Amino acid sequence: MKNRNRGSEIQILSAPAKFHKPFSFAVNRPWDGQHRDPSAKLLPVLTRLFQIAVLTGIAVQMNGQAVSRSVVPDQVKAPAGENVVLQAHASGSQIYVCQAVAGGAFAWTLKAPQADLHDQQGAVIGQHFAGPTWKDNDGSEVTGKAVAHVDSPEPGSIPWLLLTATSHSGAGVLSPVTSIQRINTKGGAPPAATECNASKQNAEVKRSYTADYYFYAPAK
Repeated sequence: MKNRNRGSEIQILSAPAKFHKPFSFAVNRPWDGQHRDPSAKLLPVLTRLFQIAVLTGIAVQMNGQAVSRSVVPDQVKAPAGENVVLQAHASGSQIYVCQAVAGGAFAWTLKAPQADLHDQQGAVIGQHFAGPTWKDNDGSEVTGKAVAHVDSPEPGSIPWLLLTATSHSGAGVLSPVTSIQRINTKGGAPPAATECNASKQNAEVKRSYTADYYFYAPAK
């Protein structure tokens, strides 16, 4: 009886040892096709949700539903009854030419802007060039004429402007635009007047600038 009890004790004590190694092996082995990290399943879902959010944000801006009217001095406010249909951030250059003016003097004259237009995510959505004209990637264009301005609060920067549309081309987001604002300007001012003289006649210089453009159309 004593021997049987001892044998039973040995069997009981050794039983857990039979399961110890398989359990330890299951925990420590690397993830495989049958044991995947649960977070890996969430990654594609989260990525897709992010893409939808970005696209929705762009679509909302293009429809003018999420961009409010800019807060600016009265002189460059867009007419009442117009809503923002597009907001774009410009980065590029203002191109100046040294030309003779009345009285035999010389002065820097604006030749044209040359800038890319960016959306709120930083993607290029169009161009800004001579006219002044703005062209969206959808093919629509608007050309404007300045009707009011105020000095920029940033030293050495071009003025804030209010422009009215004078012509359109193509069909797209810029087709209904009637007013344009140029605000939040940084840089772009011409060189000092003393740097334009007879020896530099017809010389061109590019001055880097950034600005925000708001495009308005009559409320529907």
